[in-house]
Amino acid sequence: MVLCGICFTKSRLDFLSEIGVKDSKKLTPKRRNELANILKSNCYSLNIKVISPQEIDERENKKITLNRLEELKMAEIISELKPDIIFIDAADVNEQRYGKSIEKLLSYTPKNIISKHKADDLYPIVSASSIVAKDKRDDLIKELHKKYGKFGSGYPSDVKTIEFLRNFIKNNKKVPKFARLSWGTTKKIIDEELSNKKITDFFR
Repeated sequence: MVLCGICFTKSRLDFLSEIGVKDSKKLTPKRRNELANILKSNCYSLNIKVISPQEIDERENKKITLNRLEELKMAEIISELKPDIIFIDAADVNEQRYGKSIEKLLSYTPKNIISKHKADDLYPIVSASSIVAKDKRDDLIKELHKKYGKFGSGYPSDVKTIEFLRNFIKNNKKVPKFARLSWGTTKKIIDEELSNKKITDFFR
């Protein structure tokens, strides 16, 4: 999982629309990369955090949800950047509750927190952070492709990714290091392909 916070001064916000910043999901990888390089060169400050599969798996021992882990990491990013005004994509059905939850985790008091669903579509500054995060993820996936071969996007909805994971587990009797053990699909494949062994054997 890759998270990003990016800061621009108020006087430079129009620049984001001028260069065509929009929801990262609507951009090709090539265009994301072009915009990411422009954004990194022109922003006031930037903070990218890569959360490893192992850290995501550890949350189960800590009894926290994936959304809560994301909150904690976003709060770390924001506390390091210390922007006056925060725009954030709400990962909670209750937008205001999410904003307040983030605020409680911060090490300082911002002037305002604007927490909205689909903030990628509403605010270019959120789109900008998403573009940089997804571009970083694209780079990480490319590196993994070099080592493991073409396994698709790595997203849970990708059939090619699931097929690769199944074949890897079946042939190697273990889960690849870049896969989440806590992912339900991973557990299901272990159970189906290696049912003669305890699932816990593969969590070591």
